[in-house]
Amino acid sequence: MSVRRLAPKEVQPASFAFTEENLAFAKQQIAKYPAGRQASAVIAILWRAQEQHDGWVSEAAIRVIADMLDMPYIRVLEVATFYTMFQLAPVGKKAHVQVCGTTPCRLRGAEDLIHVCEHRIHHEPFHLSKDGNFSWEEVECLGACVNAPMVLIGKDTYEDLTKESFGKVLDGFASGNPPKPGPQNGRQFSAPSTGPTTLKEIT
Repeated sequence: MSVRRLAPKEVQPASFAFTEENLAFAKQQIAKYPAGRQASAVIAILWRAQEQHDGWVSEAAIRVIADMLDMPYIRVLEVATFYTMFQLAPVGKKAHVQVCGTTPCRLRGAEDLIHVCEHRIHHEPFHLSKDGNFSWEEVECLGACVNAPMVLIGKDTYEDLTKESFGKVLDGFASGNPPKPGPQNGRQFSAPSTGPTTLKEIT
């Protein structure tokens, strides 16, 4: 996994302000915790800031959230850099792809998915494709080992991928018609790919 840093100054916006709706959401999250514990809302509020700001968290947003939660800026930055769910630089307009690169996915073909990203998006992670629509990175375990290899795009996982089926997933996002999340080989959730093996009959 790469070192995670804030985007360069030249791409950072000068300021950040929550929309009225998102500010209400932030206040609602803070109200869930007793006085002095409002920092517990940091992840939820960072996520909402990312959703508002084209899929990534700016330095200005981190400062606004820190002030809102009475936290040192560095503490909010630590959270944002620790969790790969937070993007710290501009991402693809149509999709930011997170490829799981841990052992189960590697054993099942994650390397092929990485090669697809290198050829179709950019030869290096954390860079935008030429049209600005896609970006990618390799991340640690995303928790769907039984359906390896898999990727996370936005909030959804796409599992049981091959080089070909992953290409179709990207085609779907490119055309504005993303495929249904979950296994891409026809199996139901994490059920055996050959069909049920137990409880076949009602007794």
